[in-house]
Amino acid sequence: HDVRGLRVGFFISQAVGLTLVVLISVWTGHYLGGFAGPSSPEKEFNWHPLLMTVSLIYLYGTGVLIYRVFREEKKRTLKIAHALVLGSATIIACLGLKAVFDSHSLKKPPTPHLYSLHSWIGLTTVALAVAQWFLGFVAFLWPGLASHLRTMYLPLHTILGASILALASIAALLGLTEKAIWSLGKKWESSSPEGTLINMSGVLIIVFTSSVLFLLSKQAYRRLNRSEDQMLLSESVMD
Repeated sequence: HDVRGLRVGFFISQAVGLTLVVLISVWTGHYLGGFAGPSSPEKEFNWHPLLMTVSLIYLYGTGVLIYRVFREEKKRTLKIAHALVLGSATIIACLGLKAVFDSHSLKKPPTPHLYSLHSWIGLTTVALAVAQWFLGFVAFLWPGLASHLRTMYLPLHTILGASILALASIAALLGLTEKAIWSLGKKWESSSPEGTLINMSGVLIIVFTSSVLFLLSKQAYRRLNRSEDQMLLSESVMD
């Protein structure tokens, strides 16, 4: 397979993703006033955009590319790395959900939950990520599952992973827009520094997600099956 451009594309996506995390950190840590626990609901909320960006965008986008970028490694190693990165992303996303639910419930008066399109898509995305991880664990890491069931599930697993990243990006763009409207109001129209940072973050979300999905969809970058892969499968079934 012609894999020219794979490494360069991955490094570019990483640079964009890390820059995105830095911008969201500056926005939440500086412009929104920093972070706190349940004693300060408004500042506890600030964990939400940061944790969701780190988890379901940056880490998820990195995790789905592990089989592409480290294609020369043993499949068992890749399976474990893939599961660890995406499992970490899912746990961090759940913490991000806790932060926003706490900030709504503990605010005086409380803010209603799940009334916006952002919240609907976001909660659906987290639920899919949790289901994806557990199903993936059972299908590819739990010993004894029939090989034909793994083969049947693999295409769905791949499509669902890409869909989760895309949905997370859509939810993030909606969330950025909502928060900008609430916190900036008319100031957003005057090209304020905070508004510019929010817009730049949105652009980076689109660039990062697009680059990851491009690398994921390019057939030439798929990892080729090896003899050790079949041996690993046979061992799992025997276990």
